[in-house]
Amino acid sequence: MFVSLKNKNNLNILEMFAGVGGFRVGLERANKDIFVTKWANQWEPSKKAQEAFDCYNSHFPDSKNMNVDIATVPDDFFRDNKIDMIVGGFPCQDYSVARTLSGEKGIQGKKGVLFWEIARAIELSQPKFALLENVDRLLKSPSTQRGRDFSIMLGKLNELGYSVEWRVINAADYGFVQRRRRVFIFVYKNGSEYYNDQSKYTDEEIIYTKGLFAKEFPVEGYPVKDRFSLGELPADIVDISDNYSAAIYNAGIMRNGVFSSIETEPKFENPTVLRDVLVPEDTVDEKYYLSAAQAEKFEYLKGSKKIERTSKTGHKYIFSEGGMPVTDPLDKPGRTMLTSEASINRSTHVVEVNGRKRFLTPIETERLNGFPDDWTNTMPDRMRYFCMGNALVTNVIERIGKGIEKIVADES
Repeated sequence: MFVSLKNKNNLNILEMFAGVGGFRVGLERANKDIFVTKWANQWEPSKKAQEAFDCYNSHFPDSKNMNVDIATVPDDFFRDNKIDMIVGGFPCQDYSVARTLSGEKGIQGKKGVLFWEIARAIELSQPKFALLENVDRLLKSPSTQRGRDFSIMLGKLNELGYSVEWRVINAADYGFVQRRRRVFIFVYKNGSEYYNDQSKYTDEEIIYTKGLFAKEFPVEGYPVKDRFSLGELPADIVDISDNYSAAIYNAGIMRNGVFSSIETEPKFENPTVLRDVLVPEDTVDEKYYLSAAQAEKFEYLKGSKKIERTSKTGHKYIFSEGGMPVTDPLDKPGRTMLTSEASINRSTHVVEVNGRKRFLTPIETERLNGFPDDWTNTMPDRMRYFCMGNALVTNVIERIGKGIEKIVADES
């Protein structure tokens, strides 16, 4: 049982790339007194309608919510505000860097700019912690130089004076209703009380038992298929970008430019199943049920197929695709939801209840991510599906928040 830390050791939070507020929902469920989001930024480029921001702003009018390109937020904002923790998810794209003619480090192209905005915010505000989220393929990208992109991130955070713990978490492995794998990245300041406490432990102890993720998401005490790697990052991130690659597995710790990474296996918890989040059938609008034409289309899309195709160069080849069930099993966790959920495609969820096939309702997609019912009801269905396909499982954030709560309590 923890002593209330309200108005004493609460964490003032900046939520970047906030979407519809997944980080905030999870952290406030963990402890609303400790996790105080004071600033948020959400901006969708090239869109006139800013539905995600409007949704966030309607639920959280008490914070300073910015609907602008994060790159236009001046440095003074980060310097002048007491930001204790930065949270956010960001695209997995291209993090390569290069030297400009003047010798400064610069981003190669524009694809990876959003991580560098996180780095700018950390450098200027010097928060105690950062909690970031991304797709798990980040650890292996790009395919031509495995592990480079994540190593660039580690190198930059090390350069800024931070240590990093990471873990790939499949929400369904720990009792939640969606099979959604994401890498979560916990960043903490070197020289802090938590850093000094963790310094008592070996890398393996942190990964298996003593780290934030090990305590909240327990794993078995052995490396899967003996997958264990050690690495020392070059001091120059341009060198990492140009030359470095590494085997980076689903769990790891980086301190002072040296990292250990282990492929771990979760201690599985009984999952919630899809049936548990369905709304009563008599409340489902008729528009969500499949027409005969839609049902036939799904039979084709989800069926096995071999199709002869021609490449741009004129080369003929056979495109093959295995079959999958048309309807999702109700006695298992739901599959990963994608941003294309609103369209009729191979990955769209279809359930069969009382002999009738239908799409998931927007409320059911919110439940897959642990949001309150009708969280996104300010926007059209198409965008509700898109935002939930782009969201994170808030229950995972809540549990991580419980772990950070213990860290803050120990520091008190």
